[in-house]
Amino acid sequence: MLIGFHRIDVPLILAPMAGVTDRPFRQLCRRLGAGLAVSEMTTSDASLWHTEKSRLRMDHEGEDAPISVQIAGYDPQQMADAARHNVALGAQIIDINMGCPAKKVCRVDAGSALLRDEVLVARICAAVVAAAAERKIPVTLKIRTGYARAQRNGVAIAKIAEDAGIRALAVHGRTREEHYGGRAEYETIAAIKQAVRIPVIANGDIDGPEKARDVLRQTGADALMIGRAAQGRPWIFREIAHFLDTGEHLAAPSRFEIRHWLLEHLDALYAFYGEGRGVRVARKHIQWYCQAQAGSDEFWRRINGVTDVRQQRDAVERFFDEPMRDAAA
Repeated sequence: MLIGFHRIDVPLILAPMAGVTDRPFRQLCRRLGAGLAVSEMTTSDASLWHTEKSRLRMDHEGEDAPISVQIAGYDPQQMADAARHNVALGAQIIDINMGCPAKKVCRVDAGSALLRDEVLVARICAAVVAAAAERKIPVTLKIRTGYARAQRNGVAIAKIAEDAGIRALAVHGRTREEHYGGRAEYETIAAIKQAVRIPVIANGDIDGPEKARDVLRQTGADALMIGRAAQGRPWIFREIAHFLDTGEHLAAPSRFEIRHWLLEHLDALYAFYGEGRGVRVARKHIQWYCQAQAGSDEFWRRINGVTDVRQQRDAVERFFDEPMRDAAA
């Protein structure tokens, strides 16, 4: 799949998720098979670019190309300025957020709230495309199928985006009204794929190899975007890629491999955020990685209140080592 002049050899993309897809997680997912990893959404409000939160979200040091950065906002000029700013910081693809259903985002008429105003969608897309074109940077768009079930205007939005110069479109198979409830539907994504010539990326409830194959068949999409299923399971990308290529399943990762990836991830988080914040950010990842392991509930109760980096890391190491010793005995 091509996004502008960027060739995405593995058509599996890590979805942008606020508070999750920071640089350490993006880098790990790329190493474990993702063809592209989109950043957490960054604000288009320039008055917030100096904050620690924004600075970290705009940090792409050491990331593999192409670097895709998602911007969020509602004002076309602000969004254009945000595109220029992030390109100057290393973005090689700019992604526009019109898919986030969070109240705090939609309350200011950003994210998926924009889907209610097709004229504004066109203005934002055109402004960002023009700004990014100054440096020959392609622009992509993330949307939902509509704002509400009674207003599934995804096909109309897709045509507007294509006409404005958007180079690829990711579609989550739910409306904003549905948030993450129920099941994703793929009929609208299939209709969008038929309506436009640009690449279409299907998103929503893709949690394993067979589901990935089925969604590709149902939608005709050019690629898949995976979000929540990658939390605590970043190796899902290599599992799906192997299955799509061969029709066969990779062996499940061993406890030793999971331990290795988690410890690598923790070290990257401590280095990226500093020890104090790194411990706090690490907690949710530890819970996700460990939730399928025997004894995880008891372990989580013990480790949840730990505030020291060394204690947290050592506890994780011991948790994964103990069953190995039991098995060896």
